[in-house]
Amino acid sequence: MREIFTGLPWWVKWIAVPVIALVVFGGLITSVVGFLVGLLFKVLVFVAMVGGLVYAVRKFTSRSSSRSDW
Repeated sequence: MREIFTGLPWWVKWIAVPVIALVVFGGLITSVVGFLVGLLFKVLVFVAMVGGLVYAVRKFTSRSSSRSDW
């Protein structure tokens, strides 16, 4: 791979090739990043909902058990 870029100007290696890669694979990169962000959001919503459910159940069961103690 180094033989291909030997003798080329620096801007070809560091500007032109990455720009071409972004143009060619930009849609794929955007899709993967969008999928990962969506997945992370869903995981956070799931954790928040489970945490809220656990909190509500513990609060409800502690109130009902304290009422039975009377």
